[in-house]
Amino acid sequence: MKQDPRHIRISDYNYPLPDERIAKFPLSERDQSKLLVYKQGVVAQDCFTSLPTLLPKGPLMVFNNTKVIQARLHFRKETGALIEVFCLEPISPNDYALNFQQTEHSAWLCMVGNLKKWKGEALKNEMVVKGQTITLTAERGECRGTSHWIDFRWDNPTITFADILEVFGELPIPPYLNRATQESDKQTYQTVYSKIKGSVAAPTAGLHFTPRVLDALQEAGIEKEEVTLHVGAGTFKPVKSEEIEGHEMHTEYISVNRTTIEKLIAHNGEAIAVGTTSVRTLESLYHMGAALIQNPDLTEEQLHVTQWQPYQEGVVWPSTIEALQALLSYLDKHNLEALHSSTQIIIVPGYEYRVVKAIVTNFHQPQSTLLLLVSAFVKGNWRTIYDYALANDFRFLSYGDSSLLINE
Repeated sequence: MKQDPRHIRISDYNYPLPDERIAKFPLSERDQSKLLVYKQGVVAQDCFTSLPTLLPKGPLMVFNNTKVIQARLHFRKETGALIEVFCLEPISPNDYALNFQQTEHSAWLCMVGNLKKWKGEALKNEMVVKGQTITLTAERGECRGTSHWIDFRWDNPTITFADILEVFGELPIPPYLNRATQESDKQTYQTVYSKIKGSVAAPTAGLHFTPRVLDALQEAGIEKEEVTLHVGAGTFKPVKSEEIEGHEMHTEYISVNRTTIEKLIAHNGEAIAVGTTSVRTLESLYHMGAALIQNPDLTEEQLHVTQWQPYQEGVVWPSTIEALQALLSYLDKHNLEALHSSTQIIIVPGYEYRVVKAIVTNFHQPQSTLLLLVSAFVKGNWRTIYDYALANDFRFLSYGDSSLLINE
């Protein structure tokens, strides 16, 4: 009898990860990392620069072009207490690009460090931005789960919120690196193709790519496209429930151009995903299209993919091409050049991949939803891959080595 994915026990996805195996810093040359290659149950290793020669021919290669923002802001109270305000997602306005262009006021949903020391008074910080001295204030609003509504205000209408983050913000490197952010992280914790600001964590599979690898992909005839999924802090949220059903997936915002959907259709609805964020975007597209086939009158907001939507029973699922065609029809109907929506999709063993045929990804934390996503892709054979990586001195997590997983 097939196991209900909701009852997967997270303890079955544990493995020993000594601290010395976690890469605290990247290699001096991004593309010199090791590459584990998994194909038809066989594991081998190579160098990342060999990637273009190892990819299956046919699918479209899809990258996430999100850019990490300097989302951590520090305020020092008169008492000396340090309060950290970590911007998670924009509230007013709730569009990333519009929010970054705000002058004088911006509101975000934030995590607050040292919350017990913040009694509710406005926090203030004086800084020099573009040669002008301004005072930034932060006022705490309502609590939303583990986060707070924070209103930021500043006294200069020529300065944008993006300008303030550039000067005052700190890049939020992953907590498991157990070190402070360094100046070098501003460059090394961004992909070379990052463009659209909005993430609080890098899509780290993309950190290995260099201009020479991208050029080699082009020479090998691999077509490339970009999507945008802004990575939230929830990507580091540990699974604390015994069964995965008790874990609530965070919402992430995605943007996909019409031309990308057209290219996917031209490639028979098949893609090579660079990173788990691209995986979640591509697979969410399928389920948005499937929902539109059932109800063509859905709004962009209603296209949001809920956590367990892909696991509904008794549904006649359309083909990948039919689902993608439904998205194109939707864009035509509403005269849109890009699809903007959100997803809470959780990909665990039992999930049927609809679009993704190969994944370039790093090595993930034990008992994480990302490890479950990998396990679903390799039909439960994740332990073979991770045992090999541990036995062959691969470096783990964000700044670690890479893997190419091929389903065929």
